[in-house]
Amino acid sequence: MHHQWLLLAACFWVIFMFMVASKFITLTFKDPDAYSAKQEFLFLTTTPDESKLSEEKHFPEELKPTGKTPSDSRLVQPLVYMERLALIRNVCRDEALRNLSHTSVSKFVLDRIFVCDKHKILFCQTPKVGNTQWKKVLIVLNGAFPSIEEIPENVVHDHEKNGLPRLSSFSDAEIQKRLKTYFKFFIVRDPFERLISAFKDKFVHNPRFEPWYRHEIAPGIIRKYRRNRTETRGIQFEDFVRYLGDPNRRWLDLQFGDHIIHWMTFVELCAPCEITYSVVGHHETLEDDAPYILKEAGIDHLVSYPTIPPGITVYNKTKVEHYFLGISKRDIRRLYARFEGDFKLFGYQKPDFLLN
Repeated sequence: MHHQWLLLAACFWVIFMFMVASKFITLTFKDPDAYSAKQEFLFLTTTPDESKLSEEKHFPEELKPTGKTPSDSRLVQPLVYMERLALIRNVCRDEALRNLSHTSVSKFVLDRIFVCDKHKILFCQTPKVGNTQWKKVLIVLNGAFPSIEEIPENVVHDHEKNGLPRLSSFSDAEIQKRLKTYFKFFIVRDPFERLISAFKDKFVHNPRFEPWYRHEIAPGIIRKYRRNRTETRGIQFEDFVRYLGDPNRRWLDLQFGDHIIHWMTFVELCAPCEITYSVVGHHETLEDDAPYILKEAGIDHLVSYPTIPPGITVYNKTKVEHYFLGISKRDIRRLYARFEGDFKLFGYQKPDFLLN
């Protein structure tokens, strides 16, 4: 009897140990719930639910520039333009840059701003940034010509024929009214690349209907700023840089008159710290910015921005390096000191590859 109880106890012990071992093996080598949970966690960390993210996203009050946004990201794209305006506001508040970011809304600035009363639009002209095309858009909107293709090239810049009034032509009360209520925009570009474009257009190619750049302005710059007096070639980019970076150049600017608008700072042309603009476009992203501006102004159904040739708006660092090759670091630093406000207001990187 005693042996039977011992045998029965031994059987129960073996069965118990087998159950424990079986459970251990199952937990160790086959746990589909744990594996599934791990995979779900990995999935959530790599591909978040976009619909939930868009619902929960909150824009901060002060934004910093983040660069170009892909053109197919329609929900995010407007954030780029908000960031640009926020950056301008922040730089305008920087007292250390006040002399480089602020200017009075003088007649000179008001002369740069073209008016489309019919659609309540103000456009500030910044030469060498594709402004001719924007003027064509406004000419059509003002009704002077039925389409962009029908505008003669010699009429675009003839302000007696193109039907584009300047803001300076209105009374003070009318000026203030338009500045407060109209859609306002202008276009910017990397400051140094813009200067290269101005130099090439006005002094190298020199349109035949603008002879004064080659025959009056160039000799004036050469006489004052050419270091090698035995050099007999026409104006060189080095002469141009030395002139622009000279803090005492203003007496020469007065002699040149309004022709200097092609290389003046965006601050001097459009007063971005004094005038609250609706949109600031960038030449480098004009393919995206032009349609956005037309849509925000409420005119995208009336007119289109002319087709932009491929690659024409892309920043060309190699070209910039080529033009500044051989120019002294001192002259480049003086040039940057003058245009620093433009670089910082509009989020362009400091050209350390030229300065250091």
